[in-house]
Amino acid sequence: MTYLSIKVRGIVQGVGFRPFVYRVAQEWGVKGTVSNTPAGVDIRVHGDNGQVRLFLDALRDEAPPQAVIEELRVSETEPFEADSFEIAPSGGDGEKSVLVSPDLATCEDCVRELFDENDRRFRYPFINCTNCGPRFTIIGDTPYDRPLTSMAGFTMCPDCEREYNDPPDRRYHAQPNACSACGPTLWLADREGRRLEGDAILEAARLLGNGKIVAIKGLGGFHLACDATSDLAIGELRARKRRYAKPLAVMVGSIKQAKGYCEVSVDEEALLASTKSPIVLLPEKEDSPISRRVAGRLGHQGLFLPYTPIHHLLMAEVDFPLVMTSGNVSSEPIVTGNRKALRELSGIADGFLLHDRDILVRYDDSVTRVFEGKEYPIRRSRGYAPYPIRLTPASRIEVLALGAELKNTFCLLRGDQAFVSQHIGDMETLEELGHFNEALASMKRLFSLNPQVVSHDLHPDYLTTQMALDVPLPAVGVQHHHAHIVSCMADNRVEGEVIGVAWDGTGYGEDGTIWGGEFMLCDEKGYRRLAHLYPYPMPGSDACIYKLHRMAMGVLSETWDNPESALARLRGLRDVGDEEGAVLIMQLEKGLNSPLTSSAGRLFDVAAFMAGIRSIAQYDGQAACELEAVALGTREHYEFILDQSNEPWVIDTRPLFREIMADLETGTDPGEIAGKFHRTMALAVVETCVELNKETGIGRVALSGGVFQNKLLLSEVVQGLRTSGLEPLVHYRVPCNDGGISLGQAVVAANTYAS
Repeated sequence: MTYLSIKVRGIVQGVGFRPFVYRVAQEWGVKGTVSNTPAGVDIRVHGDNGQVRLFLDALRDEAPPQAVIEELRVSETEPFEADSFEIAPSGGDGEKSVLVSPDLATCEDCVRELFDENDRRFRYPFINCTNCGPRFTIIGDTPYDRPLTSMAGFTMCPDCEREYNDPPDRRYHAQPNACSACGPTLWLADREGRRLEGDAILEAARLLGNGKIVAIKGLGGFHLACDATSDLAIGELRARKRRYAKPLAVMVGSIKQAKGYCEVSVDEEALLASTKSPIVLLPEKEDSPISRRVAGRLGHQGLFLPYTPIHHLLMAEVDFPLVMTSGNVSSEPIVTGNRKALRELSGIADGFLLHDRDILVRYDDSVTRVFEGKEYPIRRSRGYAPYPIRLTPASRIEVLALGAELKNTFCLLRGDQAFVSQHIGDMETLEELGHFNEALASMKRLFSLNPQVVSHDLHPDYLTTQMALDVPLPAVGVQHHHAHIVSCMADNRVEGEVIGVAWDGTGYGEDGTIWGGEFMLCDEKGYRRLAHLYPYPMPGSDACIYKLHRMAMGVLSETWDNPESALARLRGLRDVGDEEGAVLIMQLEKGLNSPLTSSAGRLFDVAAFMAGIRSIAQYDGQAACELEAVALGTREHYEFILDQSNEPWVIDTRPLFREIMADLETGTDPGEIAGKFHRTMALAVVETCVELNKETGIGRVALSGGVFQNKLLLSEVVQGLRTSGLEPLVHYRVPCNDGGISLGQAVVAANTYAS
């Protein structure tokens, strides 16, 4: 006889792992127990050598589809008595290190039952099983058992209880298990919170068909939904929500429908249909019926499929795609509670599709795309967090990294696990601070995380920097672009030195200027600034981000050596009154509120302005996105100068803007200007990296920063680096934008503080 103790670590709770172990034990005739613990799943088993060996092989090879076994430790144990194999009660002692599954999209079996008139869960909007449904958003603590979830208040009926206790059933120990007789309920309410008569789904569909806006309580918060083909409905939504220009996500009922609106590759189809069910950015077809007001002038749409039973039921009742955007007023966190939704969204929504299962963790939709056959994340949240990013090597200390000001995430690093939080948002309001603290407390509680060091950005005015000073831990400041590059290194499990290219809109530079077009020699501990884009003044500082003619004035004043000449040329592109012109000249001549910036993002803004594509940006990056959308394919490019006379080197882009002005004078098409600009910026990256490789001998190039969300630029750069014999590293587990900053901060702090 063999007596073994088996400890399984990973995502092994809430995914049908214990029922699986039970079935395998029955199949091979071994005896013992399996139980949940705060660290994972513990198994004690005995049987003859051959039976136990086959049992172990099945554990490794046949685990449930949603389980992730990261560690399986087997050791011999003292003989014990067991006449059968049983699922034992969960143990509650010890460090909480079990991984909590992200919420999972409704599985095919549950969808089939949902629309089966003969099934007892026909049209039940909270159908789920061990292979799908809510996880992270309903959990209060580990181990993942019903009393520790928001299902604790729902007592199962005899039928559900029987399924829950039947090991062969796919709902065995499915913690959210319920039906219409015993589980959560769904209803439709008006703006005053009064319940409306009739079938909630049918009535909500009727409102949407009449051009109305419906607030829908989902997994991690509310959506605001309307007809995605209706200009009037979308215009009303934008006005009420005060989201005047940012693209809106669109839910479609099936892959077939998605292909009717957008070009969908095999890899994109797989991503759309995955259990993560993210919003996927896809090239839009010219004849798509989706309103132009959904994505503005962009050339792609963010589509996703139904991922909850409520979504499936609703999409089955409408014959048009639905805008599904976060249920909040702009700049505030997504709303999770019924009362707050009725209070805060009553000025936006005409109806409210509500239910009585509490949301314990706020959880926005994830946004992603495919680049070269791999996922390239834009926003990492639902379906991904809180699953950790595995790192090499493991950290010797626990670190809390507070992230950036915009697109914030935080990161808790322990060993080889980096728990990057779900998307928090822009840390500019007390409401977002509350969301941050709520998410941080939840993450620390679920995984027994006790950081020894806090890491933060160097910008003194960031809320996260100020928060770090209030944390009673040693603090490590990390330069913004260094964090970007180390984030990309950690994403790729790369150690040692790399050439890092960090291109974004804004980052605090150690010389007091605004960085954003950086070339660095980086490792996990430090960096050296090797080169950067030519720095231009920003008359009016942050006003340049939205009033693009101001940034253009800064560029032109350097390109033509004096503000008066710059203003004359600016007036050839846009009306500028005498008073504003005088202010701009004064700011530039006196350096008043005109910080220097090497930002690549600002140069994309200026190119978009000069090409006549946009003069006022309603959100950061809008002009750059629209510039990419109109860019024509070309091998032509503008001139730039790589000035290697001093350290750091400077990529002088003034010739580029002189040539754009010359193109404008000859009536060159804006699409051609946009194409040549992208080609030029890509060449600037590649040629600079080639020269830096000659100087340093380093052949790996890490590409990070929000500018590399631009797929056209990224493609040109990656291809150019490879052609030149260099190895490009790009993100595939965390975003290249500031949503990935916290990972880099954590790794730098772990390496510098521990040393």
